[in-house]
Amino acid sequence: MSRITPTLQALKDQGRKALIPYLMAGFPKPQDSLALMHALVDGGADIIELGVPFSDPMADGPVIQLAGEAALRHNVGMNEVLGLVRSFRETDNKTPVVLMGYANPVESYNLVHGAGRFVKDASEAGVDGVLIVDYPPEECVGFAADLKAHQMDLIFLLAPTSTEQRMKQVAAVASGYVYYVSLKGVTGSGALNTDEVEAMLPRIRQHVHIPVGVGFGIRDAETAKTIGKVADAVVIGSKLIQLIEAAPEGQGPTHARDFMHGIRQALDA
Repeated sequence: MSRITPTLQALKDQGRKALIPYLMAGFPKPQDSLALMHALVDGGADIIELGVPFSDPMADGPVIQLAGEAALRHNVGMNEVLGLVRSFRETDNKTPVVLMGYANPVESYNLVHGAGRFVKDASEAGVDGVLIVDYPPEECVGFAADLKAHQMDLIFLLAPTSTEQRMKQVAAVASGYVYYVSLKGVTGSGALNTDEVEAMLPRIRQHVHIPVGVGFGIRDAETAKTIGKVADAVVIGSKLIQLIEAAPEGQGPTHARDFMHGIRQALDA
């Protein structure tokens, strides 16, 4: 079992909701990432979603795309992402880390290092879960089983357009949690309609019996608090990336920690 399920269960037992920030590995510079990860935990993050840079991130809006491009300019790839997780584990063996990205970096890693090596190396680095945007559930039964055998979870996206059939397919292979994309669009786009989210989650829970996190469009404490009333977890990405980018040199971790602290207080209120 990964760290994800015990973490989410402990929060549920306390009547609290999980706070899951998204951070692009290697952004704004590779040397910043480790301090940012620890700052997010200090601010109240329960799980960290760590973005794997990729040149064609179809689900990401301009903010996260630009963050990924910055990381790629610094030659940050899967090797560096796993190295970052290993460094994080030197002083934090508690906070779950989920790699979020696309199929190409995973497949490329296996081509270079050998079949199945991504799962083995990710597990050894201390990764707890993997969310591959363009891996459909009907083609992931073997991959999910391999991850579980290495104490990692396979996490999937659901969207406002997801059918009952798709929810069932996801439920059959997903573990850890499911990530509900609250908007019809890319990350950071549009205005979040909390009423639509509230109406959708009971439909999802008819089929999915693990925690459901909600992301895409959550930008402040008030929205997080509203979503936290109906979801098991709140995921924040684009707004956090913007804050880090706007921070003066060397102050990104402080700004990230303070932002997380405000969201944490709102969720716990």
